[in-house]
Amino acid sequence: MSNPSQIEQLVGDFIDPSTQMSLADSKAKIAVNGEVVPTNVTVTLGYPVKGYANQLSDTLQKLLSDNGIDASVTVNWHIVKHKVQQGVPALENVKNIIAVASGKGGVGKSTTSVNLALALAAEGASVGILDADIYGPSQPRMLGTTQRPESVDGKSIEPIESYGLQSMSIGFLIDEEEPMIWRGPMVTQALQQMLGDTNWKSLDYLVIDLPPGTGDIQLTLSQKVPVSGAVIVTTPPGYFPAGCTQGAENV
Repeated sequence: MSNPSQIEQLVGDFIDPSTQMSLADSKAKIAVNGEVVPTNVTVTLGYPVKGYANQLSDTLQKLLSDNGIDASVTVNWHIVKHKVQQGVPALENVKNIIAVASGKGGVGKSTTSVNLALALAAEGASVGILDADIYGPSQPRMLGTTQRPESVDGKSIEPIESYGLQSMSIGFLIDEEEPMIWRGPMVTQALQQMLGDTNWKSLDYLVIDLPPGTGDIQLTLSQKVPVSGAVIVTTPPGYFPAGCTQGAENV
């Protein structure tokens, strides 16, 4: 019979290659049934690992075997809700919000947003994407759909589903060539309505594709939206053409 505490120690000290943190530090739950042979070990992670759960299971099983422990290891996940700004109420049916921002346009922020959302979905998470770039919405084109949202109850709107993602964009509500002549308060209200009035369905992650720069939407997001984390997209070094140095010192 294996010592459960020894197994928990060995498994907890293992460095997860996806996070470069030990399983113990990443708050993985390790359950050991040491009363049977082979010992059953269940590792539950707080983030999606569909793509390499079997590989991680085999690696942990070999780790225990190398230490003389006959065990079968099962790896699964239960995505947890992360800490947000103090005093900001949670959004119903959304566990975590990830904001994707940039200091300027044209650096690939929208591409990064949709690929991040697709990657999380591929790993087994339920994911949505909100296109908060009111003046230049690009997610409808990224997701290959021009479908108009519907409202079942007359109060909320249903997200558009494409490539396994739930999505909402002002681009679904207006014609692509229609000019947007909105002042700051209107833009902020549009963001809050799309965020709060969309009938998101049990999302583990909602990725928000912000407009470039800083402004009303970014301020609203930091003050009123429960953000779990943020990604800042910048121009890579060496991107500027020869002879063009403007702004290069900030890259």
